[in-house]
Amino acid sequence: MSNDPYSLATEAAAVLRRRTGVDDFDVALVMGSGWVPAADAIGETVAEIPVTDLPGFAAPAVAGHAGKVRAVRTSSGRHSLIFLGRTHLYEGRGVEPVVHNIRTAAATGVRVVVLTNAAGGLRPETQRVGEPILISDHINMTGANPLTGSTFLDLTHVYAPRLRALAREVDPTLAEGVYVAFRGPTYETPAEIRMLRTLGGDMIGMSTVLEAIAAREAGAEVLGVSLVTNPAAGLVGEPLNHEEVLAVGRATATRMGDLLGQVVDKL
Repeated sequence: MSNDPYSLATEAAAVLRRRTGVDDFDVALVMGSGWVPAADAIGETVAEIPVTDLPGFAAPAVAGHAGKVRAVRTSSGRHSLIFLGRTHLYEGRGVEPVVHNIRTAAATGVRVVVLTNAAGGLRPETQRVGEPILISDHINMTGANPLTGSTFLDLTHVYAPRLRALAREVDPTLAEGVYVAFRGPTYETPAEIRMLRTLGGDMIGMSTVLEAIAAREAGAEVLGVSLVTNPAAGLVGEPLNHEEVLAVGRATATRMGDLLGQVVDKL
């Protein structure tokens, strides 16, 4: 097994092709906390394997992440990779495992990446729990980046306007917002939430941005969708917990799956 992250991704892609019987994939979807049940509505499952069967992948350490990768054929005949779970920076494995899924997907031919997550809402005055919000931009507060050295990557349109427009064709009610990523695993303090509102953030979470950067490095377009599962800390006076995140995901799984399935068919 190679120590180079890009070679490791190529090795994982080769195993993925062999195990699924699919040579090239069109789109990859990463299902965040609570989003796993939505995967069933995206298309017909061709194959499903544990991610630990692929070089460079470890089992997810977070409840609500299934630790599998699924090959799906959509109604329009496209082949999609669905990662049922992800690795988070707070797990302590470093940056490379966090973006290994994206680099593996790119090595299979994927040129569109759909990133989903569960997020706290920074604007409860306008956001409803259970509401999907398109990510228009992000603020990286993780202190990390998957790129090193003199690799200067333009992130002006990291979340593709074209893909957001396609999503709004499916659901014109979709709002947009700026996603803020913290390293975690602690939830943010009320003071941090007030700071992020001042900075222009709309949703807060612990994933997505590093994957988005890796996808753009690979030349893929990115669509990001946050599911608001709770108001952020200090905005309503209630403590935060992961069980609430998963419950909202289960309650909205059908709607989220239909949304993603229709968007993928339009790509």
